[in-house]
Amino acid sequence: MSPRRSPLLAAAALAAALVAPTGASAASTSSYPSWAPNVPWGAGCEPAPNPAQRTAANCGATLVDGQAVAPPGAPTLVKRVIAAANEIDGKPYIWGGGHASFIAKGYDCSGAVSYALHGAGLLGYTEVSGQLAHYGSPGPGKWITIYANAEHVFMVVAGLRFDTRNDPEGISGPRWKMAAPEASILPKFAVRHPAGR
Repeated sequence: MSPRRSPLLAAAALAAALVAPTGASAASTSSYPSWAPNVPWGAGCEPAPNPAQRTAANCGATLVDGQAVAPPGAPTLVKRVIAAANEIDGKPYIWGGGHASFIAKGYDCSGAVSYALHGAGLLGYTEVSGQLAHYGSPGPGKWITIYANAEHVFMVVAGLRFDTRNDPEGISGPRWKMAAPEASILPKFAVRHPAGR
């Protein structure tokens, strides 16, 4: 078993997050890190001064060996989106992957986002990025925000970015990243969220 997929490490991180105090009561839901304006990093979380210090205890989901660990207080649907995305995290990038069927050898950007949303029952069939630019409701969501245009789509779930771009050299496909959407690209994307999320 690869250390990247170690269920023991993920379980330990989840257990630590469950017993750690949360900053939700002390922080307002409109507080965002200065490097990520108007991006919801979890609901009511307390932004860490450094993105590398962000954890489920202080600001949304935690990234453990490439897998996202949902905040303990996240709604069930959000946890399901994260669990579904974890299932395909690390699959290779294949153009059109995830469109003929949700089950595929690899995924493109819209196939990956569709798979994750479908895992929570938020999408009944795969959509291409241009369709996802009209999905749900406009604007950022409290927990899930989708950034889509005719060429690309990615999403931020409980503060972690799920994207097929900007992978390390030699690696491709859907990955969780601790990276806010770049301010320079945001105007090129429609910002959407599942209704109520």
